[in-house]
Amino acid sequence: MFTRRKFLHTTAATGLTLAAPHLAAPAIAQGARIKLGYVTPRTGPLAGFAESDDWNIKTFLGSELGREFEVVVKDSQSNPNRAAEVAKELILGDEVNLMLAASTPENTNPVAGVCEGEGVACITTVAPWQPWFIGQQGNPRDPASWQPFDYAFHYFWGMEDVIQVYTAMWDQLQTGKAVGGLFPNDADGNAWGDPDNGLRPGLAERGYSLTNPGSFQNLSDDFSAQINAFKAANTDIVTGVLIPPDFATFWAQMRQQGLKPKAVTVAKALLFPQSVETLGEAGHNLSSEVWWSPSHPFSSSLTGKGSAELAADFTAATGRPWTQPIGFVHSLFEVAANVMGRVDDTGDGDAVAEAVAATDMATVVGRVAWNGAGVPDFAARNVCKTPLTGGQWRRKEGGGYDLVIVENGATPEIPAGGRMEALA
Repeated sequence: MFTRRKFLHTTAATGLTLAAPHLAAPAIAQGARIKLGYVTPRTGPLAGFAESDDWNIKTFLGSELGREFEVVVKDSQSNPNRAAEVAKELILGDEVNLMLAASTPENTNPVAGVCEGEGVACITTVAPWQPWFIGQQGNPRDPASWQPFDYAFHYFWGMEDVIQVYTAMWDQLQTGKAVGGLFPNDADGNAWGDPDNGLRPGLAERGYSLTNPGSFQNLSDDFSAQINAFKAANTDIVTGVLIPPDFATFWAQMRQQGLKPKAVTVAKALLFPQSVETLGEAGHNLSSEVWWSPSHPFSSSLTGKGSAELAADFTAATGRPWTQPIGFVHSLFEVAANVMGRVDDTGDGDAVAEAVAATDMATVVGRVAWNGAGVPDFAARNVCKTPLTGGQWRRKEGGGYDLVIVENGATPEIPAGGRMEALA
């Protein structure tokens, strides 16, 4: 049974509020714009995920479909408690019609949890679906108790996808298949390092062993224990899910202490060009998952432009190289426009949630449809999967890095630009 919530539109808002020039719309009472709440880590260690936010919101509001919207942006400061707090502000103070959030479970989970409790439809992305779905269950260790959500919806890839991509990249190298894992004590790290639902079972099925020295706190300054454990296990592959500052610390200490793996494939920290650029020449051939790139053969439903054009427009406007969140943040607003265009009463939380559940559309990151394809029955209502490939950072002549797709076995429609190479 849904809990029905009705919202009145107001013009009062806190935080950063962006709105497009107004055009009349019959579905919106008294000409008020549809109000979207957006929670994002604009500051703190996850700020790299938010680099394209301003550009993407401006692009959305300037599009034909975006002209009826107002976007109220709240900075989570990369803090889960703050994310929950500002989500409540957006619901109770700003009275948003639909909530959006992205950028790791530390941001998506608290926002989705607040929305579920308040009866407000919420769409999140950029977090593997297991940390998002399982992490919000009352007893994450008891699958029989897991329940679907009424108002929270998520789209991204899952642990099964990253295991397939990572091992396919490593299979291109001659290694001993001994993997060392770096898993912090946060929602992402606990999910990736979970012995039953994390990386270990999938790696074992593909012939890889995993050494997990135990979790650590974010912003750690000493990784000697992990490095020594990896040396003892003859580790020649390092993986994990780290915030950028922690990877920089680990990487420096690993090199100082003589650990020389053939592959370092790390989620989160190695997604962004600026994170790799800070490593200088040492960043060459570091690898990560690739969820969006200019090579992805998809187009925006807002602008009609393809992935390559979207990336080029971002660089032209900002002077910065493309970054993976460009596509997924853009797609959040694609989905929001599509959903709200199918709702007669935009103040009816139940109607908005049902419109989200009925979504089936093409976006710049691929098809988004909550139809249960590729996910277990318990997550079928709430989770939609998107494509995943793998890439390596290659140093360019004259400086800077390109992220080259080197593994596309599960998604051949996304072209590869090279093969995996061992670290020097």
